[in-house]
This record gives sequence, C-alpha cells and structure tokens, in this order.
Amino acid sequence: MRKILFDCERMKFANTGLYHYCLNLGMHLEKNIDLHQEELFFYTPSWEQQWSFRSSNHFTQYPRHKFILPSIQKFDIWHSTYQNTHYMPLRNRKIKVVLSIHDLNFMYDEKKPGSKKQKYLRYLQGLINRADTIICVSEYSKKDVLQYCDIKNKPLHVIHNGTNLLQKSELTPQSYRPKKPFLFSIGVIHRKKNFHVLLPLLKHNTMELLIAGKFDDAHYLSLIQEESVKLGVEQNVHLLGIVSENEKSWYFNNCSAFALPSVSEGFGLPVTEAMSCGKPLFLSEKTALPEIGGDVSFYFKDFQPDHMETVFYNGMKEYNKNGLRERIMERGRNFNWDSAAKQYLEVYRTLY
Repeated sequence: MRKILFDCERMKFANTGLYHYCLNLGMHLEKNIDLHQEELFFYTPSWEQQWSFRSSNHFTQYPRHKFILPSIQKFDIWHSTYQNTHYMPLRNRKIKVVLSIHDLNFMYDEKKPGSKKQKYLRYLQGLINRADTIICVSEYSKKDVLQYCDIKNKPLHVIHNGTNLLQKSELTPQSYRPKKPFLFSIGVIHRKKNFHVLLPLLKHNTMELLIAGKFDDAHYLSLIQEESVKLGVEQNVHLLGIVSENEKSWYFNNCSAFALPSVSEGFGLPVTEAMSCGKPLFLSEKTALPEIGGDVSFYFKDFQPDHMETVFYNGMKEYNKNGLRERIMERGRNFNWDSAAKQYLEVYRTLY
C-alpha cells in the first residue's frame, strides 16, 4: 500500500487562493485514489481536520516542524503544495517529493530589490533540488520556472486548477447589498492586483464597483480611496474586506460583470469562478490571465482610461448581443478539480 502525505499547511490562512487549492484538491484526491494500492494522509493545522472522509488521516502541523519534522518514515510521497514552503523532508531521500509551484510573482515586484529577489530564487532552487518532480498550475508559471530556475532535467508538469464550487448564494443583514448594477472584483488588496485602474470606468456608467478581499497593503488601500475621491466616484466604490463563501457566491451570481486587471497572477482562480456563473470577464492581458480566460474574455491591453472604457463598452455590447453566457460556462467546465486530481495521481504514480 503506497502512502501519500498531502501538505495542507497553507490552510492556516483562510480566505486565500492556497487555502482553496489545498481544500479542493485534497478532497478530490481522496475521492479518486485507488483504495487497493494507495492511502492518502493530510498535513494540516489542528482546526482544519474535519473536511475529509476520515479525521484520523490527518497529521497535525506545528510551527516547530520547520526545524524538525515529525516521523514520516512510512510515507512514499510528500506533496509540497507551496513553492516557498518551510515544511519538506530535506534529508530523508527515501520519500519522493512533489513540489507545486504557483507563480514567481516576486520577480515582477518593482518594490523588491534585486538582492531580495535573488534570495527568494535561491530558496526556491533549494526546494527544486530536493524535489523529484515539479507541477506548475499554468503554462505561464512553467515558462517563468524554466527562465529563472534550473530544474535539472526533472519532470515538469502543468496541471490547471479546478473551479471552486460557489456555495449557497446568500447575503446576511450585515453584508453590503449594492443599490445599482455592479462590477465585481476579488483578491488581496495589494498593488499587484491593480484594482485602482477600474475606477475611471465608473465615471460614465451608473454602476458600482465592489472589491472583496483582505486588506494587505494600507498604502494601496489609501490610494484607491484617494483616487476615487479625485474622480468623484467614491460613493460608488465599496471595499468589502474579507467576505464569506456565501457572500462571495452572491456577488459573483448577481454582478453585471467581473473584472481582474491584475499584473501578477500565476493562475487566477476568481476567473474560473466567474466563468461558472457565465459572467462577462474583463481581464488584464498580462501574466496567466489570457491562458485561463481564453477567447471568451475581454482584455485590457493597457490601463489608459479611454482604452479600458472602450473595451468595457464593446465587451458588454458583444456579450449581450451574441449570448456569450453559455460559451463562458462551457469553458469554465474545463477547469475541474476531479480532472486535476486524476492528473496529480498519475504524477504520483510515476514515482512508485
């Protein structure tokens, strides 16, 4: 019986892309394993051990494991699900290691000095050196890995993420309920997400802009607020902070369109969530977004207000005229956690 340990350490940070990656992929791996030859275990925080079939298959993650891992002699595979992980069996070479790499976004952060970027690259290279096989979540991420790292002829696979299932669509009495048609976006409130370029779209449209996500950059949060005042659209800009899964589902299902002008995406999970609702998609032409959005999305080639307004106006017109909803939902069905889990299992099996 082959024993696989799936690293869910990042689930200690709720409401993040990595949380949902671990949760969804973990559940679907468990659903698809071959019970005659494989047994799946999860390395998780103590408060995140009730979502799988058996809580007895969880190993509790503790911060001290950064220095000394618990006994893991019985495992054949360790899957590290985060490219900057501090939890990996570096010395025990009998255990085969799979490493997921989501992005190398730090290489495009203009605020990071070159010395810090090189430090991050050295750390990632050390993990690659220990890994037996590498999985990227997009062709874009794969391209970056090949450009900046030495994979030493190790197998390198691309497996797209699935779509997070949107739960019950529901607002609470405390939720913000828009008063007009609205444009929706979601992500950590950080400069790399580029949300502020959406503000001019409100000047000539009677709609609101709702942005959900953790406030991660106080300076950028202030910039959004200040820019909205300068443009005279502050009454129609609503920064929601962290929202529940039910609230997120309501905003996706009820928005007029979804926009993500990010300049730093290794995949872009919210894009596939919007696709599952058949919403018109307005995306940056940068990073992995065109790969995920495909030919059913509309793209901002630059962030000049006139250009963005033209793209938005023409895109909404085409969406309504040509009935793109079904095509968008059809593409969204390609991003499937069941399919992804089966591909991951095939990778594991090459290491037995």
